[in-house]
Amino acid sequence: MPGFWDDNKNATKVQKEKNILLEVVNTYDKLEESFDEFEILVEYASEGDEESAEEAIRVCDEFIKSFNKAELKVLLSEEVDPNNAIININAGAGGTESCDWASMLYRMITRWAESKGFKIQILDMQDGDTAGIKSATFQIDGSYAYGNLKSETGVHRLVRISPFDSASRRHTSFASIYVSAEIDDDIEIDIQDKDLKIDVYRAGGAGGQSVNTTDSAVRITHLPTNIVVTCQNERSQLQNKAQAMKVLRSRIYDLEMEKRREIENEAESQKKEIGWGAQIRSYVLHPYKMVKDHRTNFESSQADKVLDGTIDDFMDAYLRWSVGAVSEDQSEKQ
Repeated sequence: MPGFWDDNKNATKVQKEKNILLEVVNTYDKLEESFDEFEILVEYASEGDEESAEEAIRVCDEFIKSFNKAELKVLLSEEVDPNNAIININAGAGGTESCDWASMLYRMITRWAESKGFKIQILDMQDGDTAGIKSATFQIDGSYAYGNLKSETGVHRLVRISPFDSASRRHTSFASIYVSAEIDDDIEIDIQDKDLKIDVYRAGGAGGQSVNTTDSAVRITHLPTNIVVTCQNERSQLQNKAQAMKVLRSRIYDLEMEKRREIENEAESQKKEIGWGAQIRSYVLHPYKMVKDHRTNFESSQADKVLDGTIDDFMDAYLRWSVGAVSEDQSEKQ
């Protein structure tokens, strides 16, 4: 189409929508092709062809795996599910223990993103006084990043022998993850200048040359909702403000959608409500190893792999639970 790429922003958006639709079509075509192949192999097997019988079993297994993946895309049907994700991690009370736990969660999420080939952009990072991080805000760019990562919103609880305790005692730590979708410009979010309090300050860092010597960091408070966002990753104050506004738009959109869901279905809203102190998932590393999601009852004994970013099964269980496809007492153990 002549002039299509003249508007790069719109062209990028259309290209993204095209890729999503192409993925749906290609998935259907592959499933149809696999099913047809299975039917042919079954016909040969029924005539006594043992090799065809073995091949039919293999094709059937591959079909089921592909079908389950395609089914997930159906579950990811909310308007902003295909969007990029903005993640905020905060350490809970407990000083160094919680800061270290927050950094472990940051590693878990970023390892998952890296395994998908997604892009990670740090927007704000506050180091802990001794170890770990007090908070981190970062963006993950990739297809259905938000739709998958929304399962991680809530309070995460860790039980382990503390590496910071000379007496090797068991400690319980908490940290929260909040995931929102990056909002496209075509979704109208009304933010009035009079409702904003904007503070600028000197960006912090690990020390030495990495410390910014200008007041480039930006903190924006949305007064009606009391939402506070910060950004200090960019060298320019204007760039940090633009990034912070993007995060603010995302948070306000998410808040409005939650209000709408509460009106439409109060019971569902209560099921999904997340509050500090009501952990959604526990990670036990001592005296045994187990990760359990308290919403879906999905469990894994492979805690090390989970903390290394292998969380797809937890995301799958959450998506099915959120639409009522999995009963609350159903549990799958690895």
